[in-house]
Amino acid sequence: MVGSAPRSLLRTLSIALASAAFAGSAAAAAPLKIGFSMALTGGLAGAGKAALIAMEIWRDDVNKKGGLLGRQVEFVYYDDATQPAKVPGIYTKLLNVDKVDLVVSSYGTNEIAPAMPIVMRKKLVFPSLFGLAVNDQFKYNRYFQIMPAGPEPKVDWSRGFFDLAAEQKPKPKTVAIVAADAEFPINAAAGARKNAQRHGFKVVYDKTYPPSTTDYTPIVRAIEATKPDLVYVASYPPDSVGMVKAAHEVGLKAKMFGGGMVGLQFAAIQKNLGPLLNNVINYDFWVPESTLDFPGVKEFLARYQEEAKGKGVDPLGHYLPPFAYAYLQVLEQSVNSVKSLDQAKLAAHMHKTTFDTVVGKVKFGSNGEWAKTRVLMVQFRDVQPDNLEQFAGPGKRIVLYPKNWKSGDIVFPYKQ
Repeated sequence: MVGSAPRSLLRTLSIALASAAFAGSAAAAAPLKIGFSMALTGGLAGAGKAALIAMEIWRDDVNKKGGLLGRQVEFVYYDDATQPAKVPGIYTKLLNVDKVDLVVSSYGTNEIAPAMPIVMRKKLVFPSLFGLAVNDQFKYNRYFQIMPAGPEPKVDWSRGFFDLAAEQKPKPKTVAIVAADAEFPINAAAGARKNAQRHGFKVVYDKTYPPSTTDYTPIVRAIEATKPDLVYVASYPPDSVGMVKAAHEVGLKAKMFGGGMVGLQFAAIQKNLGPLLNNVINYDFWVPESTLDFPGVKEFLARYQEEAKGKGVDPLGHYLPPFAYAYLQVLEQSVNSVKSLDQAKLAAHMHKTTFDTVVGKVKFGSNGEWAKTRVLMVQFRDVQPDNLEQFAGPGKRIVLYPKNWKSGDIVFPYKQ
């Protein structure tokens, strides 16, 4: 009996070691889970679904390369229904129940802001998808915004519109600012006021309208009555369509019109509005002009467009999808560089690194916004009616600003 004890002990140790090795192997093979909410129903559903397609392309790409840290990437996500009130509960569940390894944001300012307190309590890195000036309030040093607003996002958002106006001869003197009564448009309007003041433009109209508005003609008539040289609009897609149509109905005589109108970047809206868009100057982030031919962007868009068929999303995908792919590229490159999920190390790497992405080189400033603004001002030109394909190539959205991405000269004044 005495002599058999060591053999029994050895068998026990062997079994224990084998079990530990198996457990370690299983843990290493466990999926790396990235959690997020996304607008898959509600007002932003079209954009949210397009973003998800881009994100799934990235996931498939990274998994073909072996995943992250030797683990296949798995998404865990829930529909926030474009309702900010749902977002805190979703991120709480992702972190406390689903036990995700990393998080990224939903699409849009209104859906990003409610997630911030939850993410901050856990001290997580938070790559963010198109939130305007969200971190101005929180000042969170692990927040990283893929939208190229710039170091002063509220001001940088409309800087190009007003810089272009100030260069024209004769210089415009007056401006009307109109915005939807919601967080993004209000932030954009605040920046527009500062830029108007910076250039000495007199604000002759400055009002908001309820998001439930359906008839924009009275708003444009009130603006026209003040005879502004410039009309800066901060709006969401339904409002943007309504404002453009109302401007034509009223016969708006401003010298520049546009600025901060979300939706004019979407192919379906471009097709719907057609020639009504001609000479409107509006923000954008990527258009198919030769000056923005970044490595990999065309290849990505070809894949997106194939995946998007029949899914009721933007068939061209120029606006949001490349950036949805890119904010995950930033996360991928950071994880691979630090070889860890340590959030402090990831944040430090993101702050100091210039990333190569399908939307070009990305460098973050201290507040997590781009270190240098690249909000484009583009002007619609020679748009023909009922023709989606015309927007697939160059020549319809001319880049006017910033100068190093410029692809053509401004048509001034605005002519309908």
